[in-house]
Amino acid sequence: MDTSTPLLPGPARRLAAWCALILLVSGVVYVGIRLCDEFRTAVVPVLLALLGTALLGPLHRRLVKAGVQRSVAAGLTCVAVVAVVGGAVYIVVAALIDTGDEIVASLKQAARGVSEHFGAAGTSLDDLASNARELLGKFGGSAASGVISGVSVVGESLAMAVLALLLVFFFLRDSDKATGALRALAPRGSADTLEAMARRAFHAVEGFMRGTTFIALIDALCITVGLLVLDVPGAAGLGALVFVGAYIPYLGAFISGAVAVLVALADRGFVIALWVLGVVLAVQVLEGHVLQPMIQSRTVQMHPAVVMVAITAGASVAGVLGMLLAVPLTAAAFGVLQELRTRYGDQEPSPEPSTDS
Repeated sequence: MDTSTPLLPGPARRLAAWCALILLVSGVVYVGIRLCDEFRTAVVPVLLALLGTALLGPLHRRLVKAGVQRSVAAGLTCVAVVAVVGGAVYIVVAALIDTGDEIVASLKQAARGVSEHFGAAGTSLDDLASNARELLGKFGGSAASGVISGVSVVGESLAMAVLALLLVFFFLRDSDKATGALRALAPRGSADTLEAMARRAFHAVEGFMRGTTFIALIDALCITVGLLVLDVPGAAGLGALVFVGAYIPYLGAFISGAVAVLVALADRGFVIALWVLGVVLAVQVLEGHVLQPMIQSRTVQMHPAVVMVAITAGASVAGVLGMLLAVPLTAAAFGVLQELRTRYGDQEPSPEPSTDS
């Protein structure tokens, strides 16, 4: 009797091995997500600091090459980012404050027109407004508690932003020591592989952040110029919305473009709205066929379906912040997979042992 014959054929054993691996990886990912959610006040600043380090790393390296001491270069970089981000936030907020009423009024007018043509009885904006006032009257206490919780959320967000800025300073200053620390923590014999994986992941995130920022700036400028030429109200605020939305691929562009078209439809009529739609589509075609292949050709390329799934998963885990972090984290994961495939993908599988008696 041959006792060396396996109970299952080779394909079934390979399928079982893959299923076990998928279950193991899924369990690890789930536990990791749960832990990150529990410690989000510490995890989120670290992730934001890594994104900021990836974006600001080239500036810091240029200052160091110019002879500036590493700590001073990191401090100057952080001061520069505070000035740039603060200035950008001021411009965006000022633009939204100046044009926000026009945008909201145009959106209300567009919604009123849609409700008149397609709305059913009892669903007009006046009914909605009266229902909203009734609900606010009933739940005033809960609204007050919501304001208090909102204040706490703002305080928590400010604390995380300050911590993220401090972490950016330390990450930039000690970036030359990161490789040594990583190799010291790596298990025996895996230091080279772990370093290569970390470098590939960081380069993927770095390329994504730089490319997305440049593309967002071009998209915002092109759409703002188009809206100004078409005399659409709130062009500056809509351009700022386009810039912020560009960090959420596909979905952000769709939302910001839809808002611009609705504002044009309400204030300037159907023909101008079609022109605005043409401008938005032209900018998206320019981005998809020229800017992204040219700017992000050296970074990890992901299929749009993968990006949409990542954004949806990020939104389900952490809301808007998860949507912003989902794509760069997915790019890092793809970079790690590419490194592993480069290192181990070309190796021939070992032949199965013979089952002959």
